[in-house]
Amino acid sequence: MRAVVTRVSSASVTIDGAVHGKIGPGFLILLGVGPDDTEQHARKLAEKILGLRIFEDEDGKINRDLSDVGGSVLVISQFTLFADCRKGRRPNFMGAAGPELGNAMYETFLAICAELGYPPQHGEFGACMQVESVNDGPVTLILDTDELMKK
Repeated sequence: MRAVVTRVSSASVTIDGAVHGKIGPGFLILLGVGPDDTEQHARKLAEKILGLRIFEDEDGKINRDLSDVGGSVLVISQFTLFADCRKGRRPNFMGAAGPELGNAMYETFLAICAELGYPPQHGEFGACMQVESVNDGPVTLILDTDELMKK
């Protein structure tokens, strides 16, 4: 799994002209699923993201986590995180999980976030979505379970 995590002041997702999910301060998480991803990958990634200390404390140091700031999460499925852009000008998306596994792992990730105390706002797997965010900082991180799972 791959995730792009952005610290936001606010974020929302709109589907077919209606707001589907909206948060104030917290994390906008763009989540991509690979063909070999499992529930173990989803749990490891969720635990890592939800524990990140990337909010400023009273001294202006990045030292606080979501619970310290009462933050929320908005999760958007993003198969394009697995794009291969090495050849030509048209990305190849064959490195992403197929729709069945992709949706299952996306739903698993959402459930794990809720289990860990952060019931996420979210988009809809496979939908055409408009995502808006007010980046805070900006602070944007890229996480990949291939790296997180190494021993």
